[in-house]
Amino acid sequence: MFRIPRIAAAVTAALIIGLGAPAVPATAIVGGITTEASAHPWLAAVGTPLYLPRPSGQFCGGVLIAPDRVVTAAHCVVLARLLPQAISVTFGRTDLRSHDGVAVGVKEIRVHPDFRETDFDGEIVHHNDLAILVLDRPMPGPYLEVAPPQRDPRTYGDTGTIVGWGGTTEDDTANTVLRSATVPIVPDAICAAAYGSAFDPADMLCAGSPDADTAEYDSGDPLIAAGRLIGVTSWGKGSARPGFPGVYAYLTSSSF
Repeated sequence: MFRIPRIAAAVTAALIIGLGAPAVPATAIVGGITTEASAHPWLAAVGTPLYLPRPSGQFCGGVLIAPDRVVTAAHCVVLARLLPQAISVTFGRTDLRSHDGVAVGVKEIRVHPDFRETDFDGEIVHHNDLAILVLDRPMPGPYLEVAPPQRDPRTYGDTGTIVGWGGTTEDDTANTVLRSATVPIVPDAICAAAYGSAFDPADMLCAGSPDADTAEYDSGDPLIAAGRLIGVTSWGKGSARPGFPGVYAYLTSSSF
């Protein structure tokens, strides 16, 4: 299962050019507890008012790392590069069904120059899955600091925190409330054993367990360790499936 359904990106592009949209299944963080957006003021719901299957038009997440910069997963926004104004980010919204928080427009989308896609057992693998959304006006912060470069992500600790909106199981389509969970950061060797050559430790890391994981509509959501951003949700085989942890784009201050 993709962290954002492949159809969601296609639907977003279709809506931008005025085509219809089929319904899309939605799930998100498995396990964990509900949390308030005020505890994560740098967290953004990335979406478009044109995307009707989800409240607030949300289809991905993002993180404010500078006054006018939000980092997200490249696969969320690569199809919108030619019309970034169709994308918006919303801060301070605990429940996607509400009208709380502040929505900000996007004036530019910068996709990692080495972003590409391959395949693993029917799943799309995203390499260098990072993008920067340049906001059309600065936000006052606070911002989430990007971790300094480290060869081994477990340098930051054995566990991390994930935050995102959506369901609480792989098949849940009802939940729209923000949740957070603690997940183990998985050693590269174990991740490579699960995903083979599809896993590239140069730009990916793994985290999660059968008790807590990310899922669809969590793409671009943060993986935080030692109070810093070390990754964004990218892809994985299912959600919270034994033997298949979630895969994150490994983000450090040298990623772009």
